[in-house]
Amino acid sequence: MYKLKINDYTLQDAVLSDLGDIVSIYNETIAGRMVTADLEPVSVESRVNWFKEHSPDHRPLWVLKSGDKVAAWISFQSFYGRPAYSATAEISIYISEAYRSRGIGKILLEQALAFCPRIGVLTLLGFVFAHNEPSLALLRKFGFEEWAFLPRVANLDGIERDLVILGRRIESEIEIGEELH
Repeated sequence: MYKLKINDYTLQDAVLSDLGDIVSIYNETIAGRMVTADLEPVSVESRVNWFKEHSPDHRPLWVLKSGDKVAAWISFQSFYGRPAYSATAEISIYISEAYRSRGIGKILLEQALAFCPRIGVLTLLGFVFAHNEPSLALLRKFGFEEWAFLPRVANLDGIERDLVILGRRIESEIEIGEELH
């Protein structure tokens, strides 16, 4: 089981009992129309299969806890579902409103990049709405580059929104360590 103490937080593999908090944090982002294309809150039951698709040794789902409270989560998701893409993963980061603007996104992204070689990920992708400047800035800070721009592919309350796909190659743990310092 993956578990790491970072400052006042603990980053660890999510367990099924964390799913309620994971869904709650996800649902917090829906109304803002910046992070997800879901338009209505999702249920815990609807996310059980998604949760089970993750595994600590292939596509982790981590929670960042402050004490016993889940403050944020990050997931690695398989890209496109075909074997030739097994070294590529999409990452998603969600931070509870109460914990935003505290550097948590940076912590999660640093750990994800450092962990990629252990799970055979050579390419990380982020799918971000073009109007979500904080997420775009975070990924760019860590060397992600724009690899695709999909104009007006989402409709959020009658407003068409663009999607940016950012990518980053993971060459080695040594390179990652050098880039993060």
